[in-house]
Amino acid sequence: MKTYNITVNGVTYVVDVEEVGAVASAPAAAPAPAAAPAAPKTAPAAAPKAAPKAAGKAGATAIKAPMPGNIMKVNVKVGDSVKRGDVLVVLEAMKMENDVCAPSDGVVASVEVNQGATVETDAVLVTLN
Repeated sequence: MKTYNITVNGVTYVVDVEEVGAVASAPAAAPAPAAAPAAPKTAPAAAPKAAPKAAGKAGATAIKAPMPGNIMKVNVKVGDSVKRGDVLVVLEAMKMENDVCAPSDGVVASVEVNQGATVETDAVLVTLN
């Protein structure tokens, strides 16, 4: 039998280890060492969010509210050309202003909200063609 001092998280343990093939004369009083931890089970991956759905006409993209809040500013009007990343609407939620940006280049087909409006998650804000 061999004796080892093992320190884990600042605590030192004295461990007696029997050699393989040796027969213990008496059962050990301490519990058997724990097996190596199994790989943690991962929760199934959440389904990826679907791309914004067409609103009305084919090729139209509905820009939806990512969370409930109040519309602080509407930066576009029907007919405006926008580029990917342009801020369309500023949404205030939990005392923070969140920019809702164009996911792609396009032309504003409709604006469904006005400044000061209260919206829920997934409410359509703007539609792009």
